[in-house]
Amino acid sequence: MADRQSNQNNGSRVKVGIPKGSLEDATIELFRRAGWRISRGSRNYFPSVDDEELSFSLVRAQEMSRFVEEGILDAGITGRDWILENSSDVVWVEELTYSKTSSRPARWVLIVPENSPFESIEDLEGRRISTELVNFTRKYFEERNINVKVDYSWGTTEAKVVEGIADAAVEVTETGSIIRAHGLKIIHELMQSKPYLIANRDAYGVPFKRKKIDTISLLLKGAEKATGMVGIKLNVHKDNLEKVVSILPSLNAPTVAGLHQSDWYAVESVVSERVVRELVPQLLENGAEGIIEYPLNKIL
Repeated sequence: MADRQSNQNNGSRVKVGIPKGSLEDATIELFRRAGWRISRGSRNYFPSVDDEELSFSLVRAQEMSRFVEEGILDAGITGRDWILENSSDVVWVEELTYSKTSSRPARWVLIVPENSPFESIEDLEGRRISTELVNFTRKYFEERNINVKVDYSWGTTEAKVVEGIADAAVEVTETGSIIRAHGLKIIHELMQSKPYLIANRDAYGVPFKRKKIDTISLLLKGAEKATGMVGIKLNVHKDNLEKVVSILPSLNAPTVAGLHQSDWYAVESVVSERVVRELVPQLLENGAEGIIEYPLNKIL
């Protein structure tokens, strides 16, 4: 308690960057389920949080690792792609699995027109490639001894290929649907990227900051693990206990407790939300009663 008060009195806070843009809402929701309430103003780049040991900043994912490396931020969340693009010397604290739309990782792929003669990465020898991920792309082709011209794209990268400004592009996608909609095709995957919680090396060496960053890592992973999971509680007579337990999925094994002065048991488990609609009728048919389903924020 004394250490906590000392940190607060000295104005010591852990400065954390939240990726502004496509991952912004998903990141703030993940923090909410992990236990932090973050409030944003319409034009505020410094959201408030209900934790006196933390301060937050909204930062573009492309710049996050540089700000963390330079110590402007103590920690932040950004993609593996932008850490590699900036060659940042940071502590890779934890891989996260969430994305803006699904659990799929972001994929950086090489795209060309659907009717293009290009079928492999080697076919791009001597050609022009447009991308936002310039440093990584250039290095990727150099390591494979393929000579290409890599241009930075300020946006609408697919359009540059469609219009013939570039022969190909390296672009990020999850499903590939937008790429196909533009009449383009994927001929090579360069990298898969997931979000990472990263930390400044000096900050991570400070005990108070390291403990706080590790706590963030632990609770964010717990919130991710709980995604798509629910808790199930029910009562069952001893004669039907084994039947109910046998059909009840769980992380390890269901919790079973006898009810006071009774031949009935309380059973509790954690299951995937996707199976509940099929599971509940089966439980009722096998003698379960008083079934309660409840949401989960974290699994630790």
